[in-house]
Amino acid sequence: MNKTYDVSPMGDSCILFRLGEGIDECTHRLVMAAVGRIEADRFAGYVECVPAFASVAVYYEPAAVWRSRTPEEFACRSVYEIVLGRLTKLLDGLLQDAERFSDSPGRIVTIPVCYGGSFGPDLEHVANHCGLSPQQIIDLHSGGLYLVHMIGFAPGFPYLGGMPRQLAVPRRETPRAVIPAGSVGIAGAQTGVYPLATPGGWQLIGRTPVELFRPDADMPSLLQAGDRVRFQPITADEFDNWKAGEEGTA
Repeated sequence: MNKTYDVSPMGDSCILFRLGEGIDECTHRLVMAAVGRIEADRFAGYVECVPAFASVAVYYEPAAVWRSRTPEEFACRSVYEIVLGRLTKLLDGLLQDAERFSDSPGRIVTIPVCYGGSFGPDLEHVANHCGLSPQQIIDLHSGGLYLVHMIGFAPGFPYLGGMPRQLAVPRRETPRAVIPAGSVGIAGAQTGVYPLATPGGWQLIGRTPVELFRPDADMPSLLQAGDRVRFQPITADEFDNWKAGEEGTA
């Protein structure tokens, strides 16, 4: 396993640690281990960590960091130098201990999906492209257990890894101006769920009645990096009943 990293500033209040190059579970475990180590030993001025496919962005409040300098840090000429020193101590200790790269249990979240029809207008196209029947696409897509590598693009949008290779399909040549919230799509070798109504170019194969992003909730995003997702096929009637139940408890 590669135990080195690259570091660079991102403006005056963020520092980026690159821990790998590819999109794979080995790099993901390293990213999440780094996040866990930083979160467990927050330094003065720390704001948050944002994990991505192969990197961790660490945000901080410059004034708070500068005010919290230790005697050993008085020689530092910039806030960036102080933060880099603090994080390097944390991550060097982590990267030297390969046992810390073991998988964390994480959550398994089941997301119901109504495939095809008006909910999945691209299902037939995906089936034709892959040389499979629509039902085979549904069976393959709902038969996997997907890793949430990161949340990005839109609030609560999960980038999921682990999709069967047989389902890989290019993005649409012409993106849609509006994709309904809850739409489940495929783009390249990845699958994801649109939490909000946004433009997008992924091939839509279904839709979930579950809200993936609730801004007023204690945890606005239903999914977090490190979670696992399983898709459960449901009928159109079950979709409507689910939505009616959610609206009744909102």
